[in-house]
Amino acid sequence: MHTTLHPTRPANPPHPIVEWALLALLATLWGASYSFIKIGVATIPPLTLVAARTLIAGALLLAVLRWRGLRLPRDAASWRRFTVQAALNSVLPFALIAWAERSVDAGLATVLNSTSPIFIFLLSLGLAGAEKPTPRRWLGVGAGMVGICLIVGTEALRGLGHSLLAQLALVAASVCYGGAAMFGRVFKGLDPMLPAAGSLVAGAAMLLPASLAIERPWTLAPSAASVLAVLALAVLSTALAFTIYFRLIRTLGPMSTSAQAYLRVPVGVAIGVLLLGERLAPTAWLGLACIVAGVMAMTLPARGGRARAALNRC
Repeated sequence: MHTTLHPTRPANPPHPIVEWALLALLATLWGASYSFIKIGVATIPPLTLVAARTLIAGALLLAVLRWRGLRLPRDAASWRRFTVQAALNSVLPFALIAWAERSVDAGLATVLNSTSPIFIFLLSLGLAGAEKPTPRRWLGVGAGMVGICLIVGTEALRGLGHSLLAQLALVAASVCYGGAAMFGRVFKGLDPMLPAAGSLVAGAAMLLPASLAIERPWTLAPSAASVLAVLALAVLSTALAFTIYFRLIRTLGPMSTSAQAYLRVPVGVAIGVLLLGERLAPTAWLGLACIVAGVMAMTLPARGGRARAALNRC
């Protein structure tokens, strides 16, 4: 009655419209996460926040897996893969983003963390059989890097302050997400809930001891708003989002899935402006435009049929 980590293939090939709609939903869920984090870290320390986020989301997905009659694998090789994926996709980037948002606005965090397609492209250059880089993609890399410099550069001119380190942490988190998307291909063909749940459980196992030892969460008095933000992060921006993410890695591939990076920018910035009263500096708006243009140049298909061809190859 139980299913272990065996490949599963859909009875019918995925429809491109469905997959791109899921991509838009993923961008919305992750775009909103930056405002949830900003509200959460107001009264909850970063490690405790991300430990709670992964623990709640992992427990929720385990319950869903049990209800569906699925079971996580028990072999060491599978859990090594889950652990690597957890480090790249949750432990390191979640902690870096939560720490950074103590001093950086949610909208700016969204912009700086939208550069993962650039790093996916750069990381893929060293892979055997990788697609030959096109001039348009090199132009996209250049535009994205200019955008990062426009946003971070103004802080650098003032010296290595706390805000600059927080911004660099957000860029480092984006590098982690790029590596996670590349590594996530090892789960291709599996039910997307299996790597989502397995990586979250592995992540919680790493984060929870660190939170207990460093931040002593039993001594905290979090606000109701922070608690609700963590719950929204866990259920919507983690459990649901990770399930969609691993499905899209399987159907669209890592580069096309990373297109949600430019889709989530307007979502994250708009939520930060409307709900948190944030404002971006003029150089940040210019940097945002460069990053979005760069990511679009690297991820949008050159011809109309490219997206469907990518689906057929998966």
